[in-house]
Amino acid sequence: MNTPQTQQNGLKDIKVNLRLKLATLWASFMFLYIYVDYFHLFMPGALEDMLAGKVFVFDITQEFLLAALASVTIPALMIFFSVALPAKMNRRTNISIAVVYIPYSLFNLAGEAWMHMMLGAFIEVVILCLIIHYAWKWPRIET
Repeated sequence: MNTPQTQQNGLKDIKVNLRLKLATLWASFMFLYIYVDYFHLFMPGALEDMLAGKVFVFDITQEFLLAALASVTIPALMIFFSVALPAKMNRRTNISIAVVYIPYSLFNLAGEAWMHMMLGAFIEVVILCLIIHYAWKWPRIET
């Protein structure tokens, strides 16, 4: 299909599969999610607090670490689930998990929020909103 845009720059515009869009959005979310936490380690006092067994107001316990692992496992699995789940379940799962992770991402701004944390949370929320948008607009079978 030759549109004025493709004729002008000589490049063919390739339609990207919705499942691939969702999976790459979850992968992007994961990179930000992990790096914001990683960069937090460079904030003054963060390592001392960790060595003292504290993260924010939480004690570092086995249960805390299990919950932390679960919180990164769910979006990590969404990369695969976005590609593998059947359409109806895929749509519902993407929307519901993204909705849950919006306030979760904003919770990271509690306490002392530095600029990198605010930017990271903002971009995470934008990505999650894009996931909700794409999943919500999932193409339907025309009857």
